[in-house]
Amino acid sequence: MERYTREEAAWRAGVSVEALDPLVGMAILAPDPDGRFSEGDVRRIGVAYRLEAAGIPLDLLADALRTGDLTLAFMDDTAYGVFSSLTSETFEGLSERTGIPMSLLAVVREATGSAAPAPGDRVREDEMAIVPLLEHQMAHGYRPFILERNVRVAGDSLRRIAETSGDAWNSEVTEPLFAKGVRGSQIREALNEVSSGMTDLDERALIAIYRGQQNHVFMANILGAFEAMLAKTGRRVMVERHPAMCFLDITGYTHLTQERGDVAAADLASTLARLVERTSVQHGGRAIKWLGDGVMLYFKDPGPGVEAALEMVAGVAHAGLPPAHVGLHAGPVVFQEGDYYGQTVNVASRIAEYARPGEVLVSHEVVAAADGAGATFHEIGPVELKGVSGAMRLYAAIRES
Repeated sequence: MERYTREEAAWRAGVSVEALDPLVGMAILAPDPDGRFSEGDVRRIGVAYRLEAAGIPLDLLADALRTGDLTLAFMDDTAYGVFSSLTSETFEGLSERTGIPMSLLAVVREATGSAAPAPGDRVREDEMAIVPLLEHQMAHGYRPFILERNVRVAGDSLRRIAETSGDAWNSEVTEPLFAKGVRGSQIREALNEVSSGMTDLDERALIAIYRGQQNHVFMANILGAFEAMLAKTGRRVMVERHPAMCFLDITGYTHLTQERGDVAAADLASTLARLVERTSVQHGGRAIKWLGDGVMLYFKDPGPGVEAALEMVAGVAHAGLPPAHVGLHAGPVVFQEGDYYGQTVNVASRIAEYARPGEVLVSHEVVAAADGAGATFHEIGPVELKGVSGAMRLYAAIRES
């Protein structure tokens, strides 16, 4: 195990050498007989001062460690390698060396959950691991603003994964141990029993899910490229297929959560998420983002989108949730940073607002593209929608028996 001098440990942790003295004096850090520090000690330095910044005084932390009520020994475990040390290179120097714009390097730091850096700030080891990919992509013609978008979306998505995993760790591992009265060194042993080897398994599982999602995206890209090449050589006429945007809202969601509390809101959200994810994927769609009282979905083809909407409304009722109402509209959309924008999205949202509880309303554009959707459509007449110029022909979709 590599050991560091006092100066090296402070340098890796990004603090002054003098900042180590109070930690050693209060036995928060325990250097070896030669006065050298481990990588776990470097992590403990950062954690101790972050705890202090969060309102836990160092002397209070030291007292809890001394009595065995708390422990920082787990920082030696390999799983806590996520507490990355600093490198010797600054962001400004890295930009000059690699040609990667400072704006893109700043997004890298933001994507890992920290505030944007100053040019003279040192780069962390985990951030440095992202740089070779950006260099490779820029060398092959990727524009910096496209890479910024990629990094931002990856950071946001992985943040949500990390938060969800962390919440599960607390509820399923840490809190039950505290409830049993486990503390100090005992809790480290108990936590290590669960975490041992889990980091590698977790990373392998995430990569497997990512590869599976890439499978679908790559296939869509292959299909699009082949269609374009066939059309260019006159072998096939391109058929423009506009996607459908769908908004599903839960009637009275806000009132329900206020009435029943946060636990009921979490249960409702979990049940709805499972239903929406399963049904949308079965019909070639996907949930794009969750809103305060519902969800926005994308469907490549409007017909399956109608089928999914009808199934989701029925599923919501069957699950005993408050009734859902849905709006769909088909047309061109703009895809950017993992989200969809444009008038089609706005109109679909307005249609959903107009729909009554338990109702699926669609535009004329959806009806025209929804052959074989397993639904019948009843026109409810021209409708004036808020924020939409001119009256729209709307239809109520009903499942065929």
